[in-house]
Amino acid sequence: MAWGEQTDMMKKTLLHIAKYYHPNEGGIETVTKYLAEGLGEYDNVVVCFSQDGKDSEEVIEGVKVYRIAPFIKVASQDIAWSYYFKLKGIIKKHHPAILLLHCPNPFLYPITMWLKPKEAKLVLLWHSDILGKGVLYKLVARQERKLLAKADLILATSINYVHPSSPIYPYKNDIRVVQNGIIAQDFNLKSGDQEKVEDIKKRFGNKKMVFYVGRHIPYKGIDLLLKAEPKVKADCVFVIGGTGAETAKLKAMTQSDRVVFVGRIPDGEMKYYYHAADVFGFASVTKQEAFGIALAEAMYCRCVPVTFTLVGSGVNWVSVKGETGEEVPLADIDAYAEAIDRLLADDALRNRYAEAGRKRVAEMFTCDKSVEEARKALTALLQNM
Repeated sequence: MAWGEQTDMMKKTLLHIAKYYHPNEGGIETVTKYLAEGLGEYDNVVVCFSQDGKDSEEVIEGVKVYRIAPFIKVASQDIAWSYYFKLKGIIKKHHPAILLLHCPNPFLYPITMWLKPKEAKLVLLWHSDILGKGVLYKLVARQERKLLAKADLILATSINYVHPSSPIYPYKNDIRVVQNGIIAQDFNLKSGDQEKVEDIKKRFGNKKMVFYVGRHIPYKGIDLLLKAEPKVKADCVFVIGGTGAETAKLKAMTQSDRVVFVGRIPDGEMKYYYHAADVFGFASVTKQEAFGIALAEAMYCRCVPVTFTLVGSGVNWVSVKGETGEEVPLADIDAYAEAIDRLLADDALRNRYAEAGRKRVAEMFTCDKSVEEARKALTALLQNM
């Protein structure tokens, strides 16, 4: 048997080395899932960390998934002392033609380099740089450089991320852009759905709605959104979805009766909030927000975004200033509030942005488009095997 081939129709094996996998939620998890399921010409195998403290094996929608229990977590990075030996066994069993490492995941950088078979290709899907880690980043920077130098192909999630501020920039000749995408059918309204949208509007007094959903962590800029709220003159409500480490702090920031925290929104109900809302308060403040899956979801549902200018991030590639939404200088709270007021006061402007935003996402940022671009990149790579 040739390396990289399986007995199942002699497909080549694509091994995804990820942090987590479905049903765990998150933007990277969504991308990993639709690539593993969409690239059906490969035998897709996923290895990731578990979140229940147990090792496990299962098959999800035809994808073999290995979960490895972490021993400890340091600065949001899972560490498992057994990982090297378990990944070695998985590679020996499946003979992957491609190792697709979803980055960042620095604990796995040296392990992946040590275990990569000579015959296999190493591909890095660069979801984002490591930012805000200080001394800890210095400890992994050398391994990161070695990994980048060893990679056969680097996939960036946006053209904007191929920027001098990113460690991938020196390898720009080895980079292909495979933009993230949304699972569009999950956000189309079906029979009876409009009633649920109207129920949400009624819940908030049928007022214009500024909506945020996502993790409550510092780089999401929710604190700036809340600071902008008192400066917004329009009669509206701010609906904050999601949870996280910053939730209690954020709730303590505001006493406004027009700010409502609704907690975690089930996946099946997310589209109702997007369609009910008028403005998407996407206030991320660093390029840790490398793309913005929620941003694309909101735009597809005609919820118009207000963003900050983020140099080197894909955010301002997903939503185009003056075309699909408003964009203001980074951390300028006054300008952010003015942009919200401008959208809420001008239905024609908001509707124009809404239609342009949906069209842009439908044409450029769906999972089908992402899979298509990934397929082209991997096919070209394997032609050199």
